Amino acid sequence: MSALTDYFDGPQGRRIAYRHIPGDGPALVFLPGYMSDMAGSKATALIDWARETGRECLLLDYSGCGQSDGAFADGTLTRWRDEVAALVEDRITGEAILIGSSMGGWLMLLVAEALGDRVAGLVGIAAAPDFTEWGLNADQKEELERGETVFEDNPYGPDPTPTHPGFYSDAQALRRLEGPIALDIPARLIHGQRDTDVPWLITLRLADRLRSDDIQVTLVKDGDHRLSRPQDIALLLRVIGDLAAPALS
Repeated sequence: MSALTDYFDGPQGRRIAYRHIPGDGPALVFLPGYMSDMAGSKATALIDWARETGRECLLLDYSGCGQSDGAFADGTLTRWRDEVAALVEDRITGEAILIGSSMGGWLMLLVAEALGDRVAGLVGIAAAPDFTEWGLNADQKEELERGETVFEDNPYGPDPTPTHPGFYSDAQALRRLEGPIALDIPARLIHGQRDTDVPWLITLRLADRLRSDDIQVTLVKDGDHRLSRPQDIALLLRVIGDLAAPALS
């Protein structure tokens, strides 16, 4: 990793781990997926590339994830949105490009709404807005509404993936695909068509819902959910570089 981990006293005193390197703006801010953190391959590649190209970059772990304080069971989109927004406002002086992977692609919409004109663009990687709606069946929703935690098979690790009732109820109130999303900034959306976790049609729906006309969608026919192969990461960095270029000129 290209920067040392530091800590930020976030909302309600939660200690948030982050890595930040200075450089030209807009700053590149990576938002990990559900139960992920800033040590992932895409985040690592991004900050290494940002250092090589002289760009400002910010990575972070949400509370309850990675090296940040807190319990994952207490995490919600509202809580993590507020942490990201507070950290951006504290560490970044200019504009930011939000880069959201999977759940981070939902969170980037909420953070963009919170930060307003501080956000210069969005990059979604298998973005998964509203996954508590389309990604759970009726029985699972009933369990969550009764206050029970739902566990699902985890293809990426030995332990099942939990969905906690607090996360679910908060997320259901923050759905964004049911109407226009009032963001007018450029957006670049990348999705693998062999993604078995998030249907690539969700990205097309997101592109339709965003109010901005400056939207480009890239479908990777043989790409999976993670999009972490060398060619996938090369594509991601190329898309980010092209989006950031006008702001640097």
